[in-house]
Amino acid sequence: MPDQLDALGSAVLRAALLMIRRARGPLTVDEAAATMGVHRNVARSRLERLVAAGLVQTRFHRRSGRSGPGAGRPAKLYSAAPQSHALEFPAHHLPELLAELIDELPEEERETALRLAGRRFGHLLASRTGLKVSDDVAGGVDAVCSAMRELGFHAVLRSADDEGAVITTPTCPLRPLVVQRAEAANIDRGMWIGLVERAVRDLSAAEVSCETDSCLDGGRECTVVLRFRPQVASLPD
Repeated sequence: MPDQLDALGSAVLRAALLMIRRARGPLTVDEAAATMGVHRNVARSRLERLVAAGLVQTRFHRRSGRSGPGAGRPAKLYSAAPQSHALEFPAHHLPELLAELIDELPEEERETALRLAGRRFGHLLASRTGLKVSDDVAGGVDAVCSAMRELGFHAVLRSADDEGAVITTPTCPLRPLVVQRAEAANIDRGMWIGLVERAVRDLSAAEVSCETDSCLDGGRECTVVLRFRPQVASLPD
C-alpha cells in the first residue's frame, strides 16, 4: 500500500490521522481545523490526502436532522476508514508468524489458549493506557473505547446495559492477524474481555463472553458484542 505509507511518512498527516481516530465521532473540516489549530483550507488538504490514501473515509450528513427545502447543504464528515492490514515498512510478516504459532497449539486446547493470550494482552493494554476502573458497565466500556482511541485505534460504544455492550471499531489492533488467520479472532475476543475486566469494578472474565463480527470484511467496521452473565465458561488465570 504505497500511498498509505507515503501518507504516514508525513508528520502532519500522521497527526491528522491520529486526530480522526481519537475523535468520538466523525468530524467536519471546521472541527478538524479547530482541533489541529490550522486554517480550514489546511485541514481540508490534509484530510483529503488521507482520504486519497484510503486511511480516512467521508460521507455527507445533515446533523440538524432536517431535510427538504431550507434544510441547508449536508456537511461533509471525515472518519477513520476500516483497516484490515498492518501498515509497516519493511513488512515484518508477523501475521504469518502468528498463523504458524497457532498451528503448533494442540487443536483441542487451541481456543482456550488463544483467548487467554488475548486476555493477558488486554490487561497489558489497560496498564499502558492508565485505564480507570468504573463502577458501572457503560462507564467502564466507554473508558475502554476512549483508551483504544488514545492508542490510535478508533472504537465507539454503541450500546450498553447490565446485560451487555456493543462496540464498533474500524481499526481494531488485532484485525490484521484475524484477516491472516480466522482462528486469531479468539485472541481478539480475549483482548476485549481483558480490557473490560480491567475497566468495570468487580467484573471478572468468568462473567464476560465476547463475539466479533465482520472482521474479515475489509470494507466494514468490526462489531464487538460483549455479554455479561454469571459464570460463563471462564478463562484460566
